[in-house]
Amino acid sequence: MTRALFIVDVQNDFTEGGALGVAGGDAVAAGISRHLAAHAGEYALVIASRDWHDADNDNGGHFADGDPDFVDTWPVHCVAGTPGAEYDPGLDTTAVTHHVKKGQGRPAYSLFEGVTDAGETVGDLLTAFGVVDVDVTGIATDYCVRASALDALEHGRHVRVLTDLVAGVAPASSESALAELAHAGADLQESTR
Repeated sequence: MTRALFIVDVQNDFTEGGALGVAGGDAVAAGISRHLAAHAGEYALVIASRDWHDADNDNGGHFADGDPDFVDTWPVHCVAGTPGAEYDPGLDTTAVTHHVKKGQGRPAYSLFEGVTDAGETVGDLLTAFGVVDVDVTGIATDYCVRASALDALEHGRHVRVLTDLVAGVAPASSESALAELAHAGADLQESTR
């Protein structure tokens, strides 16, 4: 097996009712759980990321001081240790092999910017396990999914974005992100559940 599954930021603050909830977030969580139930054995690695921001600072300007612009500055979200930072309850993490936390005092969009609690980077894990192919799922299509998939391509992996297992902030920017990923070499296809 030389394939990995990325589950990007399927957290309470990014699903319906959260601080930055996106439409379809809960459905993505449930869909990824179904996908894992059917296909977990096909992956050498299942890596799930979480935004994990500091509570006592603006995280390098990531948290808005005043009105957020929703491009570079955001409302407070995914503060370490709070319910908003936890995985959506619809996501079954039983098959997850590595949990990655990103942010931690600075802006971070790509799963590659995170580390495990043991200090392992995603790039190091992919190399150690001989991963060639990466399937990308999660939230949000137009931000962290986009950044994670682009970084996987830059790391020389073949990337497949499972389009029925992602949800974005806005339709236009999500469509643009998927087009950019396809142009960069990613395959866009629905999961085989």
